Amino acid sequence: MSSQSVFTKLTAIIVDDELHGRENLKKIIENYCHEIEILGCADSVVSAKELVNVHKPDVVFLDINMPVLDGFDFLDEYDDRNFMVVFVSAHEEFGINAVKVGAEDYLLKPVNIKELKQTVKKLLSIKNKKIKVGTVHETDKLVLPASHGFDVLVFDDIIRLEADGCYTKVVIKVGKNKIVSHTLKDFEDTLPKEKFFRIHKSHLINLKYIKEYSNLSGNFVTMTDGSKVEISRRKVPEFIQKIKEVLNAV
Repeated sequence: MSSQSVFTKLTAIIVDDELHGRENLKKIIENYCHEIEILGCADSVVSAKELVNVHKPDVVFLDINMPVLDGFDFLDEYDDRNFMVVFVSAHEEFGINAVKVGAEDYLLKPVNIKELKQTVKKLLSIKNKKIKVGTVHETDKLVLPASHGFDVLVFDDIIRLEADGCYTKVVIKVGKNKIVSHTLKDFEDTLPKEKFFRIHKSHLINLKYIKEYSNLSGNFVTMTDGSKVEISRRKVPEFIQKIKEVLNAV
């Protein structure tokens, strides 16, 4: 496995419906946080999505209270998010919800420069800890980043994977489940499609460990670990076809 580059710079966009809020944060970052390059500013969720699509920033500094669509609505637009999020708000009561949606940090307005610098340091640390999820020498093994370095799992060790914001929970047969700072799409793109199937925006399962499928009161699969996982309606036909292919291959 090749050595990784150490990241010392991050790109970012600022999302705030108030012009003063955007300009003030941009000025503070440019003056005191030279590790951050501001690629653009947005005054709404719609324009923020456009900036993300164009620039693909490392970080989004995101206001919460905005007219029509708020900061949480913006994050709801992404099943898989490839950027870190720092909420910047005058309201501290949203802190718990920020944690639930996987935000990396939460800054109160007016922004404290010392706290902002600590946040930037944290963001750089997070980016540098992310080793790429990938297979080992094209075998049946998967590399997972970990606090101590990395873990290597055999595909058959994995029962299912569950999205949690920009993190993914990897449920394994034996031992403690893994929480990895990568999106579910990273795993979907890496794991073999003949073995793993994404049945829902939040769930990727190992077909080998399906115990039961039921279409009573919705569509669900029960896995061998006892978990009951929902299949999104649009995925049902593809799932049924996939199961037929697996059975015919046996």
